[in-house]
Amino acid sequence: MMHINNLKKYYFINKFNYTHLINLNKNISFIWRNKDKETSIKTLIKLRDFCKKNRRCFYISNDIKLAKKLNADGLYISSTNRDLVFKSISHKKKFKILGSAHNFKEIKVKELQNVKEIFLSPLFKDKKNNKLDIFRYLNLRKTTNMKDIALGGINEKNFKRLKLINPTGFAGISFFE
Repeated sequence: MMHINNLKKYYFINKFNYTHLINLNKNISFIWRNKDKETSIKTLIKLRDFCKKNRRCFYISNDIKLAKKLNADGLYISSTNRDLVFKSISHKKKFKILGSAHNFKEIKVKELQNVKEIFLSPLFKDKKNNKLDIFRYLNLRKTTNMKDIALGGINEKNFKRLKLINPTGFAGISFFE
């Protein structure tokens, strides 16, 4: 039986709120994804140090130079990022590359980018996206050997439905807020 503590958990964040983050489950990894404004290096250093002190993983979205500069645990590559420069990343043994995909073609690009865990999305319908649905999710997962992470529209009401796909983990924003 699937239990929340057995799943990898990823939280997409765009601000550092110590009080909020310290009260979250200790197994949550953070992915810095700031689409709205320029990122403050001071903020990222605080977040990196927080993660290190609290034994949490810290990933940077779509910016390999910044991830290396901050000595992040890895890089998250969005589905729209098709740059193949990530394939040759080897600056640190434990540096992990994560990526997202919505279809077979994007999965193949992520494999070329040397992604180790694939965020398949959107699993459930939310305000912005139509759902991928469980059947399509399972079919996409069969096309790759990467570990699968469920993403999109996951909330307290539909969390139990994750049992139907038994993913390696899940990711979100509102689920953790």
